[in-house]
Amino acid sequence: MTNALTHTLTATLQQSRKARRVSQLELSLRMGVSQRHVSFVESGRAKPSRELLVAWLQELEVPLAQRNAAMSQAGYAPVYSQLSLQDPPLLPANDALLHLLRNHDPMPAFVVDAQWNLLHVNQGGRWLALTLMPWLADALASGAPLNMLDAMCHPQGFTQYLLNLDEVGPTFLAHIRDDASVQPSLAPKAEAFAALLRDKLGSQSLHTGWPRKVAPVLTSRFSTVHGELSFFSMFTTFGTPQDITLASLRVEHMFATDTQTKTVLEQQVKYRNC
Repeated sequence: MTNALTHTLTATLQQSRKARRVSQLELSLRMGVSQRHVSFVESGRAKPSRELLVAWLQELEVPLAQRNAAMSQAGYAPVYSQLSLQDPPLLPANDALLHLLRNHDPMPAFVVDAQWNLLHVNQGGRWLALTLMPWLADALASGAPLNMLDAMCHPQGFTQYLLNLDEVGPTFLAHIRDDASVQPSLAPKAEAFAALLRDKLGSQSLHTGWPRKVAPVLTSRFSTVHGELSFFSMFTTFGTPQDITLASLRVEHMFATDTQTKTVLEQQVKYRNC
């Protein structure tokens, strides 16, 4: 007999598989079980073993927090920890993050979690944020929670001085919506950013499928009191993390695309390279 927990588990499994665009047949072949059994589990007619459920969630690359939730829905103990970066087991990882940020100065770098909450920022990132959004000074000084997506959607946020919003905006929106497909709580922020783009650029701005010549790396160009500053970004994540907190983290490293930008950052950012 099925119950509410079973129904919740079946929804989780179905949504996770469809989000990855994997068929029941393909999933069954990956796990070495019959398609019939996959169908029975997804419909609630059969309960997966603990081992099968762990393998199932691994094959679909389900975020660790959702894996724990699915294990609980099935009546099993959670598999993954969710520690603070200040907890002793994660201190080496936190030190590694801070090392990356310090060594990237004076170029901006940020550490964000799965919800795009800002956890760490280096001197270059702080300088750029305050140059574009001086109203953030109190929040950054006090350590108050700051969400990067909220800063993007704010009327006086990052997009206010973004010269090529028509190029960067639709691509960034697609990225946020992709995140929201596995982190549903991000959906309202994604749609808030879509509304901002429609307001600034028009409805057609949300479509990125038209053929046009593009650069190999997407560049963000900002208008500032120091002249135009231009950057491209790279992202760093932990390899095979086994903790929910670590799995959610990513480091954005911003690099100058021209000499003008590099010179301004070197002159304006006061930093200590350790």
